[in-house]
Amino acid sequence: MPDRDPDNVPEKPLWEQMADRSAELPKGERLQKVLAAVGFGSRRTCDDLIAAGRVTVNGEVAILGRRVLADVDRVEVDGAPIGVKPGLVYYLLNKPAGVITTSADTHGRRTVLDIVPAEPRVFSIGRLDLETEGLLLITNDGALANRIAHPSHGVDKEYLAEVDGGAVAAGKIRQLREGVELEDGVTAPAKVSQPEPGILRIVIHEGKNRQIRRMCEAIGHPVRRLVRTRVGPITDRNLQPGEWREWTDDERNAMVEAVATTIARRD
Repeated sequence: MPDRDPDNVPEKPLWEQMADRSAELPKGERLQKVLAAVGFGSRRTCDDLIAAGRVTVNGEVAILGRRVLADVDRVEVDGAPIGVKPGLVYYLLNKPAGVITTSADTHGRRTVLDIVPAEPRVFSIGRLDLETEGLLLITNDGALANRIAHPSHGVDKEYLAEVDGGAVAAGKIRQLREGVELEDGVTAPAKVSQPEPGILRIVIHEGKNRQIRRMCEAIGHPVRRLVRTRVGPITDRNLQPGEWREWTDDERNAMVEAVATTIARRD
C-alpha cells in the first residue's frame, strides 16, 4: 500500500478545527465571563475589550475563547491588574483621628483593621498618620495595591488642610505647586488651591512620610487639621468617620483604568 501523501490529506471540518483549538486553550472559566463578573460590563462588552487587544493573561494578549484559572492567572486590562481570584475584597474606610494605620499596635491603640471585618485578612494601601483623617483603601488584592501605591505611578491623592496663620499668600501657594525642599528631597509639583482663607486643597501623587504636614510647615503654615478626601477616582462625602463600605464595581473599574492611565503617562 503506497504511503499517504500528506499534501492530499483533506482539511478537517471547521467544527473539528475549532474543537482542536479549544482543546489547546488553558482550562478554567472563559475570560469574558470573569471580566463581566468583576464589573467590566456585559459579556459582549468584555468580548470587545478582548478583541481590541486590551486584555492580557500572564503578560500575553488574550484571544476570544481564552480560559483562565482565577487562582493562578494574572489578568490585566490596559496594563493594570484586576482582581479575579475568589475571596478578594475592597474596602473604603473613613479613618478617624487617633486611629493608627497598621495591622497591630504594641500599645493597644485602635487600628484601622479593628474597624473592618476580621476575615479575610486585609491590609491598607498606603498610610495616614495618627491624627490625619479621611479616606483609606483596604484590600487583600496585592497586585492592584502595589500598582496604586508605587511611587513611580501612584494615583493622585487629594487632601483638605486647615492651616495656622490665616490666609496663605499666593507666593507660598506657588511654592507648594512647584515643589518644596524637604530633608528627604524636593517634593514633586502639586495641585494647590485655597477655597477659603487658611484652607488648602492639595493634590499629590507621592507618598513621602507626613508629606502634606511637612510641606505646609516648610512655608510657615503648620497644619491644624488634615483630611484626605479622595484617592484616585474614589471619593465619598457621605461616609462618616469610622464608617466603611465595599467599593462599587464602577469604582473598582475606574481605579483599574486610573492606574493604567498613570502608568502610560509616567513610564
